[in-house]
Amino acid sequence: MIAPLDEAIAELVHDGDTVALEGFTHLIPVEAGHEIIRRGLRDLTLVRMTPDIVYDRMIGAGCARKLVFSWGGNPGVGSLHRFRDAVSAGWPAPLEIEEHSHAGMANRYLAGASGLPFAILRGYSGTDLVTHNPHVKTVTCPFTGQEVAAVPALNPDVTIIHAQRADRAGNVQLWGIIGIQKEAALAADRVLVTVEEIVDTLEPVPGQVVLPSRVVDRVSVVPGGAAPSYAHGYYERDNDAYKAWDAIGRDREAFTRWLADLTPAATATSGETL
Repeated sequence: MIAPLDEAIAELVHDGDTVALEGFTHLIPVEAGHEIIRRGLRDLTLVRMTPDIVYDRMIGAGCARKLVFSWGGNPGVGSLHRFRDAVSAGWPAPLEIEEHSHAGMANRYLAGASGLPFAILRGYSGTDLVTHNPHVKTVTCPFTGQEVAAVPALNPDVTIIHAQRADRAGNVQLWGIIGIQKEAALAADRVLVTVEEIVDTLEPVPGQVVLPSRVVDRVSVVPGGAAPSYAHGYYERDNDAYKAWDAIGRDREAFTRWLADLTPAATATSGETL
């Protein structure tokens, strides 16, 4: 159950997988994303409601062939430049995108967690997402005749989340601002949770979410694993790091130097697939 991060990633994440690294504002599994980069994984379909700098890094490293999302950006700063470069110029590899609304993505995870084939919602009306996304359909309510949007269930091969702590049996506890982590975990075939620490007993915390060990495949102890996002009760958000990423991410050479520091064995030249 408890394994080092490099072993857990090697076991659970494979080339071509659909991988969700979820976290909203805090508890973002950044270090797990870095380990995916280090392992040189390719052709991943990356899923996340709000991809930020960790997905920018993974896209720039050539890990992704597709991104499924509802909003993307460097929060509080601006654009994701590696994401933009992949879409507009195909560097380091072309990137397919599938865009949804927040409600659409949340309902897709919920349908996947519930064992349902699709979700229905009133969203998408008045937007052009229906025109550009073939995965958004319209169905008629059999009770009222109302037209509603339908989106397919989302069942990642692997969901990775970060949490504050787990016990030695692999039960996971997280609290604070919680996004869609629980549903993303329950919808996935395999689940990896990185945590700040392992404890003997999970003491109750207001507003907590507890994932039982039966839905978790591996737990990896990675203190600071959410930085530069924050982990409620452990450390604060590093705003300077998000600002600094703007300059690194917008320049291919600066990004390539950053990538070389993260993965010393990797080699990359401008215009080539990493």
